[in-house]
Amino acid sequence: MATLLEHYPARSGPAVVNACPGPGDTDDILVRGAQHGDRAAFGILYDRYARMVHGILLSRVPVSVAEDLVQEVFLQALPRVASLRDASHFPGWLAAIARNAANDYYRRAKPALELHDDSGDPETRRRALDIPRSSQCNAESLAVLEAIRSLPDAYRETLVLRLVEGMTGPQIAARTGLTHGSVRVNLHRGMQQLREILSRKASPATGGDL
Repeated sequence: MATLLEHYPARSGPAVVNACPGPGDTDDILVRGAQHGDRAAFGILYDRYARMVHGILLSRVPVSVAEDLVQEVFLQALPRVASLRDASHFPGWLAAIARNAANDYYRRAKPALELHDDSGDPETRRRALDIPRSSQCNAESLAVLEAIRSLPDAYRETLVLRLVEGMTGPQIAARTGLTHGSVRVNLHRGMQQLREILSRKASPATGGDL
């Protein structure tokens, strides 16, 4: 975070909205402070939203790439935050930057490994997700990540935020700007589809006899 804020010089001009921002401040207060050059306010927003950004990225890009792209997302957000007219739109605005960063990654990257290429062998899919082979739980992690990434975007993001990032339903709603009802529906339907996919993969192939 300190390295990131080196790219964020304090602005001259009017005093910042909140001279002593704290973790208990609302997003609106912190966003307005960041818009006036308050580094501490932006730092709190970073801490508050880094998991959400990482989850959105992880639902789209290889594991090792997601961490670097988190920094890139916030570096992109730094010079743009002043142009955000409604501070309450910050969660959705930041989420959109994260999704665009994932899309940009694939536009820049060579299409050697496609995350959704079902024709690849298990080793190719493992490298695509960038999960080391040595860990005991890697096979399960690979299967779950592959299954989640095959779901529609809304379910995919919500499930990664819940199952990987460890965020609760209310936290997901607060961080993404989704309603509590939408989060509940996404989690419920996403989990149903995830269980079905994993169940099909776990079931042995059957012959013609019933």
